[in-house]
Formats: sequence, C-alpha cells, structure tokens
Amino acid sequence: MLAWLPAIIGVVATAVLALAAVALRALTPTAGFVAAIFGSVIVVLAGFPYLALLVLFVLASVLATRYRLAEKSERHVQEGTHGERGVANVVAHILVPTALALSTLGSPPLLSGPTRAVLYASALAFGASDTFASEFGVLARAPRNILTLRPVQPGTNGGVSGLGEAFALVGSAAIALAALGLFALFGNVPASPLGFVLVVIVAGFLACQVDSLLGATLENAGRLTKHSTNLLSMISAVAIAAGLVLALRGAP
Repeated sequence: MLAWLPAIIGVVATAVLALAAVALRALTPTAGFVAAIFGSVIVVLAGFPYLALLVLFVLASVLATRYRLAEKSERHVQEGTHGERGVANVVAHILVPTALALSTLGSPPLLSGPTRAVLYASALAFGASDTFASEFGVLARAPRNILTLRPVQPGTNGGVSGLGEAFALVGSAAIALAALGLFALFGNVPASPLGFVLVVIVAGFLACQVDSLLGATLENAGRLTKHSTNLLSMISAVAIAAGLVLALRGAP
C-alpha cells in the first residue's frame, strides 16, 4: 500500500487520466467515473506499476478500437457509437484487476507480490488479447464459428479468423512484455522473466479462446451477455495463470 503522499498523487493522476479518456471520447462520462474510482483503489493498494499497466491496456484498446473506425461503423461492427466504451465494458474489465489489488490487504497478504503481479498481468493480457482479436478480427472477410468452423458474419459471437487470432497473440504478448518492463522499472523484477512472460502470454491468449467458446455457446443462447462473457473469461485467464505458476513451481 502506498504512503499517503504517493497515494494522493496516484489518485489525482488516475482522475486526470480518466477525464482525458472521457474528453477523447474513449469512455463515456459514467465509465470514466467508474474507471477513476477503481483505478484509484488499484494504485493505492498495489502501486504505480499496476496503474501504469492498466493505462497501457486502455491506451492499446483505444488505438485498436479507433483503427479503421469509419469502415467498422459502415459495417455496424464498431464499439459504441463512436468507438467509446461504456460503464458495463469498464466494469467487466476492471473488477478482476481490482480484486487482485485488494489481495494486498491482510497480514500476511492473500497473494505474494510475484504471484499477484503475474495474475494481474494475465488478466489484462486477456483484455488486450480479446480487444485486439475483436477490433482487428472484425475486418477479416471470412471468420468462422470456433466450434463448427462454418463461415459467420464479422462480429458474430464465437467467430474467429486467422487475422483475429494473430492479433490476439500480439495483444497478449504486448501486455506481457509491458508488464515485465514496468515491474522491472519499479524494482520488482520477476525471479524468472522468461517464465513470467510465457505464463502471461499463454494465459491471456487461451482465455481469449474461452471468450470465443462462451460467445458461441452461452452468449448466443442468451444465457450470458457480452460483458459477463468478458468477465468470466478474464477470471479464466487468472485461473490459467495460477495453474501454470503452480505447475512451473512443481517442475523439477
């Protein structure tokens, strides 16, 4: 947990960043307010590298969303009205990171620092993987249902394409490398940098596939919404990362 002066700086910085996101129409005003509240909790409890990684995730998502936005709008596959994200989207992507930040509380904390770092990065790696897959994948001309492999319309729940899968991997890898750099910058170098990066990439990418599977099944059946699918998939990213960490620790 940050001391009071860094905590105040962190909260102010979070509020300014949220206001900027609203001003740039990346977030709706309500979504910006929610992001500021949850982001403040994250930076105060977990520290600046966690906030910085969250900001990089949001920035990457905005850039991906704005890419060829006019074309996406013409095909009616854009996010929001002008590429902005609403409060439901923000909540779906920030609840799990905030819960991981809350794990700093208690004595001893529920999670160790290294474990928290890799789980947090994996959660955001899923977010980037899913966003990249969606925002670039909708531009593909021949997506297919992940279960049946039958052609579907771009933007269909559970639809995947080679382009989307490639960018899903890029998104996950980008967050993994950014997380490694940020944690190292703030003096929290993982014991195994390569292991850290690989776990985050794999967890983020596989959770993106979970998202597609849930979309093709429960979401298309009306049992899940887009945002509850995102939330469950982010939880799966954390679960996958935790399993990989345990497996690697048990390896000879």
